[in-house]
Amino acid sequence: MKKKTLIFKKVIQHMIIFAAIAFAFFPVVWIFSASINPGGTLYGQELIPKHPTLEHYKVLFTDDRYPFMLWLWNSLKVSAIASSIAVFLCALASYAFSRFHFRGRRTLLLTLLLVQMFPVMLAFVALYLLLLWIGKYVPFMGLNTHAGLILVYLGSALGFNTWLMKGYFDTIPHDLEEAALIDGATRFQAFVKIILPLARPILTVIFILTFIGNYSEYLLASVILTGTKKYTLAVGLNFFITTDYARHWGTFAAAAILGSLPVLVIFFSLQDQIISGLTGGGVKG
Repeated sequence: MKKKTLIFKKVIQHMIIFAAIAFAFFPVVWIFSASINPGGTLYGQELIPKHPTLEHYKVLFTDDRYPFMLWLWNSLKVSAIASSIAVFLCALASYAFSRFHFRGRRTLLLTLLLVQMFPVMLAFVALYLLLLWIGKYVPFMGLNTHAGLILVYLGSALGFNTWLMKGYFDTIPHDLEEAALIDGATRFQAFVKIILPLARPILTVIFILTFIGNYSEYLLASVILTGTKKYTLAVGLNFFITTDYARHWGTFAAAAILGSLPVLVIFFSLQDQIISGLTGGGVKG
């Protein structure tokens, strides 16, 4: 009786697992099916097209009206630069909160967490006016510039990531830094040569999370970027379904599939670092 009950539980568990996997993969399978479907609309689309074609992928590289590769490059550039700077700034802030005790330390940490509770859309008008003002004095960091977009992304990436990285820094023993200081190293040298190499997993996690968030972000980019050649991939993809491409969902699906490849490559190549980084700060000591 117990054996039958155990088998029944395992069957239920596997059914739930397979159902969850199917639920997660169905949108991916459907969007890939749309990308090889000879029709340009979602109406009447079949999961397995009878006459699959790569024509939609060809359009991405031959239609001059929509510079897909330029949009992809803009997204990669903006996301990589913003993520790299965010990781460095978060590392500096997290190290200070983890190692130094100063007046207002707890208040600043709570303030960082409190700021993250407000959605970024509440600051759209303020950010737009701020970049408009900055552009008068520093043109390359104003509206319709990638530098201005990176500046905005940095402001939204520091709060939670600082908390996450601080928890990991707390697990690194202080004795390692003290030994380096006794040997003549400066505090910054100990930070760069000892703490950062040991914190590589959490640095990787912060970089990937920030990269994915910036890479797929649409609202801020659509407000700040106004020139077609400045668009990121998320903003550019919107044109496939809102202009004369309103019925060309196949091309939109093909662009979505190709646009997801960089994130998949980065994620799978660094997945070991992600797991150790997310679990390393869970226990202090």
